Amino acid sequence: MKIEALTKKIKVANKECPADVVIKNAQIVDVFNGEIIHKDVAVVDGYIAGLGEYEGKEVIDAQGQYMAPSFIDSHVHIESSMVPPSEFAKVVIPHGVTTVITDPHEIGNVLGKEGIQFMLNDAKGLPMDFHFMLPSSVPATPFETSGAELQADDLRPFLNDLQVLGLGEVMDYSSLQNADPRLLKKIAQTKEAGGHVDGHLAGLNEDAVNLYTSAGVQTDHECNTPEEALARLQRGMYVSIREGSAAKDLHALLPIVNEKNARRCHFCTDDKHIDDLINEGSIDHHIRLTTAQGFDPITAIQMATLNAAECYGLHHKGAIAPGYMADFLFFEDLHALEVTQVFKRGKRVASQGTLVKDLQSSSPSSQKITNSVHIPNLAKEQLRITIKDSQKGNIIKINKNQIRTDHLIEKVEVESGTFQSSVSKDQLKLVVIERHHQTGNIGLGIVKGMGLKKGAIATTIAHDSHNIVALGTNDEDIIKAIHHLREIGGGMTLFHAGTPLSSLPLPIAGLMSDQGYEDVAHQLAGIHKDLSTLGFTNDFNPFLTLSFLTLPVIPSLKLTDKGLYSTKEAKHISVSI
Repeated sequence: MKIEALTKKIKVANKECPADVVIKNAQIVDVFNGEIIHKDVAVVDGYIAGLGEYEGKEVIDAQGQYMAPSFIDSHVHIESSMVPPSEFAKVVIPHGVTTVITDPHEIGNVLGKEGIQFMLNDAKGLPMDFHFMLPSSVPATPFETSGAELQADDLRPFLNDLQVLGLGEVMDYSSLQNADPRLLKKIAQTKEAGGHVDGHLAGLNEDAVNLYTSAGVQTDHECNTPEEALARLQRGMYVSIREGSAAKDLHALLPIVNEKNARRCHFCTDDKHIDDLINEGSIDHHIRLTTAQGFDPITAIQMATLNAAECYGLHHKGAIAPGYMADFLFFEDLHALEVTQVFKRGKRVASQGTLVKDLQSSSPSSQKITNSVHIPNLAKEQLRITIKDSQKGNIIKINKNQIRTDHLIEKVEVESGTFQSSVSKDQLKLVVIERHHQTGNIGLGIVKGMGLKKGAIATTIAHDSHNIVALGTNDEDIIKAIHHLREIGGGMTLFHAGTPLSSLPLPIAGLMSDQGYEDVAHQLAGIHKDLSTLGFTNDFNPFLTLSFLTLPVIPSLKLTDKGLYSTKEAKHISVSI
């Protein structure tokens, strides 16, 4: 900080000169003491200089509204919103989110360094702060084919970028357990640069938590039960409580949070579709859900602000206090928490759910960014699943609104020695096609719980390597849907009787749209409406569920382009018993 700027702050704090902005008549949420205070707030050069009685060049009358620090999403994959950072900002800022900790490992798995750089560039110059965690696991595991590989030397230059905070979720547990020098080098160079390291401990026991914390991993967003959360808190970790579109853990984890440990907990969305962000909100939705369960709303706001800031070393964020960045918001009801106005560095950026100034979106500068779907033509013979005389198969069982699956063994329909999808048994064919290097890899499996009655659905959003994943009641529609995704450059599509019902093109790495968020939301609405034509009636998002059926670091049974994968056995297994 320059001496001139520091001098100006001191003079304003000492009331020797007027502040740039003074907020009066606000009920200030004091996240340090858990109470409401009534004072003027003096802002100078985008920072808070004092609480008390102040005069300013500009006066903002809060008219008795509550004033709180703006919210921080402690872990989010922006790609899951299906829009780039410049469009994502337009949606979350009016909901009070002005800071996110984001891990671009989705686009990193498709395009490597070029994908990360695209996200960094697109996030610049926006009225919110994007802090990046570099992808630690590209590829996530050796059990699937990703579009790129990122080693420690590939990541090192990014550590010099001021937007980068550290290393993203370490999900390759076996490599960490075996002290793989390639992974340890990524962790070590991050720590040497003063960075933070995030964890990913899905389904892991207390011994694994010991291992992660010993390696310097500080957070986990994969807790599903109070027992898992407690094991992490006891070992000094921060628990990031997730409520996204696919994984919803908040209600399960809140019972573990109390006045003694709440400071070690914060909120994240992880993966949330654009329509859910528009309709529900972001971290503001977490706060409303938390207070609805009887929690102190100030504690919930603390979890959404100060806790996340302190976890990631953002010491100038997360509170209404001198020396803190003037990122704040107004709302009228402490329990309903409907954000009315949002300020970034003391300047109003949103009012009544709308940005006060339109943001410019950037366009991908490289054809590689928008040309990422490379597959050959498919024939029905390539989708045959041979079943032995037992007529039994290893089946992926979906759990609604969870990304974990169960491993079932059931009798299946067989014709001429091959599996036949059965609507009555709710056993449908699942297909994963490698789309990056034209290897010809095709993974085949059986899924129970989707509830599709006709046709097929397919998408290029398939965590984490993002190959094509398709599910359907017949091979013809599955193949047609897969080929259609190649034609539109990636995205989401529904097929019935050989005809596309609706589609959402996502040409940026097959993950994000190059259109405005309103257009994306409109097309998503069309897809969800047309799902009823396929007989889908379940109360979960089938595309989100589909996109996580390929993630082999989450229990119990998943499908990659290399085949059916059992996390318990840590290997690929046969579909047929």
